[in-house]
Amino acid sequence: MEEYLDRKALLKYIGGFKDASILVVGDVMLDHFIWGKVTRISPEAPVPVVDINHESVMLGGAANVLNNIISLGGRAGLCGVVGHDEMGRRVVHELRLRNVNTDGLVVEEGRPTTVKTRVVAHSQQVVRFDRENKGEINADTERFILDCARKQDPLSGIIVSDYAKGVVTKRLVGGLVKIAGERGVPLAVDPKVGHFDFYKNVTVVTPNNLEASQAAGFDIVDDGTLAAAGKRLLEKLRCDAVLITRGEHGMSLFRKDGSPVHIPTVAKEVYDVTGAGDTVIAVFMLALASGAPMHEAAVIANHAAGIVVGEVGTATVSPERLRKAVKQA
Repeated sequence: MEEYLDRKALLKYIGGFKDASILVVGDVMLDHFIWGKVTRISPEAPVPVVDINHESVMLGGAANVLNNIISLGGRAGLCGVVGHDEMGRRVVHELRLRNVNTDGLVVEEGRPTTVKTRVVAHSQQVVRFDRENKGEINADTERFILDCARKQDPLSGIIVSDYAKGVVTKRLVGGLVKIAGERGVPLAVDPKVGHFDFYKNVTVVTPNNLEASQAAGFDIVDDGTLAAAGKRLLEKLRCDAVLITRGEHGMSLFRKDGSPVHIPTVAKEVYDVTGAGDTVIAVFMLALASGAPMHEAAVIANHAAGIVVGEVGTATVSPERLRKAVKQA
């Protein structure tokens, strides 16, 4: 990767994040963490007893993508769905604290705000439980989100954050592809298995290794199957690029025009991968919006991912930390 490590150029693109304006569309949720320690096993069942120290609530899903963009100095809008409940109000409150316009959020009756609750003891996740309704949003909500997207100004790019919680539908993605084309901006998708048929003609998809394997229809076990999967997804989706995140093996970028680029991981230690995909797509899109070619955008995103997986919980990256990581590479 030395041929791609023009640090001066990478730092210039990071400096341009402040001028980018990204619209995030997708499944808005809250990440609820219960922190504690385990000192014994329950006498009632063979399970650990967690003594709770404290709790925290963080923006998750599409809202975490937005949070990453803002933390890196970019501007962002958000379109999604919350419930008529306390957690929905908490989402709105957290967004307003960040000076984010919440007009793009729809409250659907009967649909709770998606909440993922994780119990963490000694920096290890003990259990997770989810509160959600994964049914598709209604047609009125789809139209509202697309109308919101059309009104975004300025607009440097669109991110679809698909957690398969019902917001991202085939019709919605098709409408966003049309809007992105009309506005001349890239459209990136953090995909979900089962929805790959939704993503035709987007600019880039960012699956992890497992998602790419399942979408391609065969296991990625070596360089040959990795290359075949990248090619299969490019052909299947008719997209410009596929960025496969591969954990300890880094990332691989496959482009319609250009040879594959394999980027080794820069993570020193991996404590928690929660939200790492959100960080990757946020930074990748910010870099594209700042003028970076795809391979350099992927390098910057790889550095950001290396930072967040070294922390427990849903984490974001500051411009200063990202610059430092690039300089030290």
